[in-house]
Amino acid sequence: MSNQLIDLLISGTTDTVLMVGISAFFAFLMGLPLAVILVNTSQHGIYPSKGINKVLGSVVNITRSVPFLILMVALIPFTRWIVGTSYGVWAAVVPLTLAATPFFARIAEVSLREVDRGLIEAAQAMGCNRKQIIWHVLLPEALPGIVAGFTVTIVTMINSSAIAGAIGAGGLGDIAYRYGYQRFDMQIMLAVIVVLVILVICVQAIGDTLSQQLDKRKI
Repeated sequence: MSNQLIDLLISGTTDTVLMVGISAFFAFLMGLPLAVILVNTSQHGIYPSKGINKVLGSVVNITRSVPFLILMVALIPFTRWIVGTSYGVWAAVVPLTLAATPFFARIAEVSLREVDRGLIEAAQAMGCNRKQIIWHVLLPEALPGIVAGFTVTIVTMINSSAIAGAIGAGGLGDIAYRYGYQRFDMQIMLAVIVVLVILVICVQAIGDTLSQQLDKRKI
């Protein structure tokens, strides 16, 4: 493997980690509150509101149904308005965040719904208000599942970042497309695939370990 290829892979990996990391941060900040609202405004939630739940649920479902490539192209004017450009790493952050947020929200929602209803009723019987129930019962009990779901979200974002890279966002996808696909260089294509696999394995291992540790502490 040449030094030039190694430099390309290092640069592409750095860009991919940067765009996925920033996008994941914002997706978590927006997706978790969204999941909490969806759970607690449902029929059996502690803040039942059919209207809010239906509207938010519809927005999440519509956003999730749009393929990432189409979403990224459709958001080009909005992306250019937010970050000033439609190319490069920062331009990929906007569509990646908007695609990952509803995806993570639904996964976190499932974890929150799995919290034992008896724990919530016990907290209510002890006089806890609704905010205390959310902070001290729902979120701590669902945390292992939320972490596991966030891990899956990051893995999905790594895959999406490769697509984003192929249409001008930089990163490993850009290297695979420009130097591998367009030049018919299988060595570069295989090298990018190996790096992507290593990234996914590392993220999944860290997420699984953290989720298991949180689950043990909960027990």
